[in-house]
Amino acid sequence: MLDPLAAQLERYMDLLSARQKLVTSNIANVDTPGYQTQDIDFQNEFQSALAGPPTVVGVAGLTVKNDGNNVSLDRESRLLAENALRFQMASTLLHGEINRIRSAINEGKTS
Repeated sequence: MLDPLAAQLERYMDLLSARQKLVTSNIANVDTPGYQTQDIDFQNEFQSALAGPPTVVGVAGLTVKNDGNNVSLDRESRLLAENALRFQMASTLLHGEINRIRSAINEGKTS
């Protein structure tokens, strides 16, 4: 690991990646009878220091259709867009952190 900030950014990006997979799975199953929307308790997972895979949870409060499916395309589309923005932000921050460390290394070199 580069430093504590980089480690946190890495964990954050791992969670975003896991959430992206769940959201795309939810969308893929929008017409699957009985399919229940899955998500990650994002705040709880990020605050925990666990390095393992995030815990997948059901999503309460969604309208259940006659076939038992509760996927909301509006919700999932919003989560996809939100996730992409968060990932872009984290990637930019991580890139800046790497550049900061690279600069410190280069300043420490003797000519």
